[in-house]
Amino acid sequence: MFFATTPSPLTPGLSAAFAHPLRRRVYAQAGNSAAHFLEKTLATNRSASAKDAETGQDEKQFSLTLDVPGIVKEQLSIRIEGAIVRIDSKEDAPRRYRAAYEFGQEIDTAASSAKLENGVLSLALVKLVPVSKATELAIG
Repeated sequence: MFFATTPSPLTPGLSAAFAHPLRRRVYAQAGNSAAHFLEKTLATNRSASAKDAETGQDEKQFSLTLDVPGIVKEQLSIRIEGAIVRIDSKEDAPRRYRAAYEFGQEIDTAASSAKLENGVLSLALVKLVPVSKATELAIG
């Protein structure tokens, strides 16, 4: 196909296709449609993950509850790196599950615990108490 452009009598230098007000309106609607589609998709993804996980916290710990039906504890891997918790199903699991959650404070792995009952994984993630590394200098 070959498209030829002709200058518009209203705006010199622009092609007739872009100078026509109807064309501009169509392009504007197409842009809004793409933005609307992305907003709906992101909202759907957020609501799907919100159904599967519940979080909470108090002064000493975070709590995370996940639905992982059909998976036994031997088929799950839980890794904690600082404030990030990664949960993955292993290769022999009947379902694939992979998620990562970031919390506002680092987690004490030694004091934290996990429990799996009836397809519900419950994590008690103890907040790591920050230790001050400040030292006092003597004035000489």
